[in-house]
Amino acid sequence: MEKALIIGASGGIGQAVCQQLTGRGVAVTALSRSTDGFDLTDPDRVHHILEEIPGPFDLIFVASGALEIKGSEPEKTFRTLSAQAMMDQFALNAVGPALVLRHAARLLPRDRRAVFAVLSARVGSIGDNRLGGWVSYRAAKAAVNQIVHTASIELARTHKQAICVALHPGTVKTEFTRKYLGRHPAVEPDEAAANLLNVTERLTPADTGAFFDWAGKPVPW
Repeated sequence: MEKALIIGASGGIGQAVCQQLTGRGVAVTALSRSTDGFDLTDPDRVHHILEEIPGPFDLIFVASGALEIKGSEPEKTFRTLSAQAMMDQFALNAVGPALVLRHAARLLPRDRRAVFAVLSARVGSIGDNRLGGWVSYRAAKAAVNQIVHTASIELARTHKQAICVALHPGTVKTEFTRKYLGRHPAVEPDEAAANLLNVTERLTPADTGAFFDWAGKPVPW
């Protein structure tokens, strides 16, 4: 039986990913801040919990993240930039996944294909940024893209069949995006989860280190 580790399992996308995987007969280990105290902004807690988890996993999926942290909304202009809000974004959306990736070599198998996927966002693309704004969130997502790419290089040296990627889920109807949907087309979490898992199933080791959207199309860095 395949095994999966889902980080951020109580969120809209994370919960849907768990349900999709369970329905496909995958043994799921689910971690979240609300149910397990797995706080990505607490390095000691992350290390302690992951050190105790027996691997290996065929899929590790980091679905944690936030657009608003401690009431700070995405900036419309640099004039509203807050150093603390920016650091909070980096702590959760970039440093957090990096802390999980630190354990990837032990938690992924060396003798078969495995995927480590991190939820990113198209707004983290530098090449696709034409609107500006959302400085802290954009920068944190751009940072996690670099982290994923760098981790993929290191993993490839010891885990030849490992695939480490950043994924853009599209706009999903969750509490995370409720205030920002506007007229943007959005999908339910179940559909988003199915799309993302379909992408992970089609990936090959040649795709490691890349950034894909929910349809499996490459996103510019």
